[in-house]
Amino acid sequence: MQNSASAAYKAAGVDITAGYEAVELMREHIARTRTPGVLSGIGGFGGLFELDMAGIEKPVLVSGTDSVGTKIMLAFMMDRHDTVGIDCVAMCANDVICCGAKPLFFLDYIGMGKNIPERVAATVAGVAEGCVQAGCALIGGECAEMPGLYKPDEYDLVGCCTGIVDKDKILDSSTAKAGDAVIALPSSGVHSNGFSLVRKIFRLDAKKLALYTDDLGATLGETLLTPTKIYVRPVLALLEQVRPRGIAHITGGGFYENIPRSLPKGKSARIDESAIEAPPIFDVLMKTGGIPKRDMYNTFNMGVGMSIVVASEDADRAVEILRANGEEAYVMGEVVEGEDGVILA
Repeated sequence: MQNSASAAYKAAGVDITAGYEAVELMREHIARTRTPGVLSGIGGFGGLFELDMAGIEKPVLVSGTDSVGTKIMLAFMMDRHDTVGIDCVAMCANDVICCGAKPLFFLDYIGMGKNIPERVAATVAGVAEGCVQAGCALIGGECAEMPGLYKPDEYDLVGCCTGIVDKDKILDSSTAKAGDAVIALPSSGVHSNGFSLVRKIFRLDAKKLALYTDDLGATLGETLLTPTKIYVRPVLALLEQVRPRGIAHITGGGFYENIPRSLPKGKSARIDESAIEAPPIFDVLMKTGGIPKRDMYNTFNMGVGMSIVVASEDADRAVEILRANGEEAYVMGEVVEGEDGVILA
């Protein structure tokens, strides 16, 4: 790209040479995510990935896309950009595994007001770390400098994850029955949902984010910027031995919107609220904002990043497998008859 430069374009606010520098800085991070199926490097017009069909009779591709949401504004305020990429991968990869699929590859998109190569590289480093945690390859992406659409210190981050599952092994929530167990996988905190409400409650700025809080045992910023947990590896380990009847990624809409998506019509989840192990940040949010408990459970994950429905006779084994793979899983409720969706008891 030595001969590629445009003084006129740079005068309009777009420095294409900064883009080339950013690409060079992110190469080492992208290399960390390479898996056996990757056939191309960065710089092409499309990412190439060769499917390994071993053990898959009826391959089905599964894709999910999402962004970090307004949580990314905290990265601006704190000038820390190496964690939101993990959030971006998590929001996509955690969705893909809900039907039983294994993530294969990931693509990201960064739109920004000003291309600062070091900041872009830090952001992509986070994406790469998320891909490593999810076991998928970062095979491509796009960086777009758009002055006028974004402020110079602002950017947005969006991703897309593609996975694969055997058609006969796609999880079918219609099989869930009354008496089935609902297992909780703990969250690492607020994850990447509800930050419009978070920002309203705390009226966040850089000074408030830097404040240490005894209740949290950390600064408010450190607590809120904690990356979304990626559940791919423990769930894939579970799928090798137990067939869940439904999995829900607890994202926007909290318990009330997401858990019913893993249940058939006519069934609800009765949740034992006393069993839920919620990080302190949720109590701080509720008390500081005067938020009703119903709204908390309808906005945030409340300490549960993913729920898994299994037959009651498989519950102990499922919890054991998940714990052996690094998750402090526990049974938080059961499936019952009824159309209420979620019942907190």
